Amino acid sequence: KGGFITAQARETADSPSGFVFKGCTVSGVGLSYLGRPWRPYARVLFFKSNFSQVVDPRGWDPYVGKMDRKGVIYAEYGNFGPGADTSNRVSWEKKLSVDVWEKMTSMSFINEDGWLERQPY
Repeated sequence: KGGFITAQARETADSPSGFVFKGCTVSGVGLSYLGRPWRPYARVLFFKSNFSQVVDPRGWDPYVGKMDRKGVIYAEYGNFGPGADTSNRVSWEKKLSVDVWEKMTSMSFINEDGWLERQPY
């Protein structure tokens, strides 16, 4: 029923963490932001995912007054569907190079510490 899909929390610029949504479907009821920074170096990427009409046209919420957004990395690439139009996104959304996208959406980055193998599925 609206809100935020993510609230990621990296404390430092060199932290290897972040959220990567690859080939996902974003749907629901009511407008939602793709995310808002929980800490100063939040990193969230949406890659080749299906965005329904629930994605707020601004994409990301700045969490005004809480922190400096210079270190925040919020980016999207190759998404599709009615909510994927980026023409009204916030000005501070990052534009990443193809090389960065390839690295950060590869399984070697996503599963760097082997956490996927430890899941109970």
